[in-house]
Amino acid sequence: MNKTTKILASTMLSGAMALQGSFATAQGGPHVENTTDESVRPFHVKISDADIKDLRKRVQDTKWPDKETVADQSQGANLSNMKELVKYWGTSYDWRKAEAKLNAYPQFMTKIDGVDIYFIHVKSNNKNAMPLILTHGWPGSVFEFMNVIKPLTNPTEFGGKSADAFDLVIPALPGFGFSGKPTEAGWDNERIAKAWIVLMDRLGYKRYVAQGGDWGAAIIHSMAMQAPTGLLGIHSNLPATLPNEAGMALGGAAAPEGFSAKERASFDQLNKAIKTGWFTYKTTMEARPQGIGYGLADSPTGLAAWLFMHPGFENWAYGKDANQLPTKDEVLDDISLYWLTGSSASSAKIYWENRKINLVSAGSMKSDQIKIPVAITTFPQDVYASPESWARKAFKNLVYFKEVDKGGHFAAWEQPALFTTEIRAAFASLR
Repeated sequence: MNKTTKILASTMLSGAMALQGSFATAQGGPHVENTTDESVRPFHVKISDADIKDLRKRVQDTKWPDKETVADQSQGANLSNMKELVKYWGTSYDWRKAEAKLNAYPQFMTKIDGVDIYFIHVKSNNKNAMPLILTHGWPGSVFEFMNVIKPLTNPTEFGGKSADAFDLVIPALPGFGFSGKPTEAGWDNERIAKAWIVLMDRLGYKRYVAQGGDWGAAIIHSMAMQAPTGLLGIHSNLPATLPNEAGMALGGAAAPEGFSAKERASFDQLNKAIKTGWFTYKTTMEARPQGIGYGLADSPTGLAAWLFMHPGFENWAYGKDANQLPTKDEVLDDISLYWLTGSSASSAKIYWENRKINLVSAGSMKSDQIKIPVAITTFPQDVYASPESWARKAFKNLVYFKEVDKGGHFAAWEQPALFTTEIRAAFASLR
């Protein structure tokens, strides 16, 4: 079924602002017509009523599989919990509130290397604010950073000092959300990093810093490898620090000889994640991203169940903990964004593009070649929490390292206040 999503975009023409209506195919991703130039164009999200109605109908018409044969989630998304979530998604969830979150901030589109890149750009009132580009991963999105925008740009209202202020640039990865979908292979981490460098330069930032987790961590790692003149330093919450001897021993019974207690704990944490199937989705998307796209593009419930392959997402979506972050609605914001922009296959291709690298391996990622300042915060519920000893061996110019006591893979989403504190501290010496 062809569905049309109406997106209102403002386009800057010859220095004048003109508002024009543009269109996007909801299951094919946004495409702003008549924009072959590389100008920065204001953007406003407005998904059509027809597309929202279609989403609800598809959710309500879900054809369910048989119940799992185990009591835990080791076979995938739990059927009874999924039915409860899908009922809420199809009747009570309100996408318009998600839209309002995005439209509360300045949004833009610009073409880089032939692909439209969507981004949020929020400037601080502090004229000395440090420019910071924040990069998400899979199955996240720009929604990950909604709760840190104000604390980072307006720190005095959130326990900080005016000197802590940042200007924020939050792009959507190519093939994700409202960014365009590449029509050729080759959009690996290095190419995305080059696009981010172009973006920051295009916005007029001559000095800036970069932060990322998940794929975002790999992309800012690549930015640091390229070392553009304006990049002062990076902060990662999933650093590539795993030494070769640890990588070769993964899947075995015990950590290599000579590891400290902290190093053995990190090794065991990562080893357990591998043995319990944390990376099952990764293997599939590295091998056949287009293959999974056909089913996921046809069923929002199927899409949700696939995103729940990433540990953490499923439990958050059920919202059984009233105090959890992200909330059930915030998880549905993210899943609905993937559905309404048709990003199932296009987002999965980032795994295929980078299938030959190990994101946490210092050797695979050539961490020792980075010369600019590197800051690291490790969150204990992540896939693994790097010990400081590995970080210092991996990065020759490590200027900040902190192990925090809570939070996991999606740090900004799960612990926005703690994440904000860490970003302020991580870049304090680079201002």
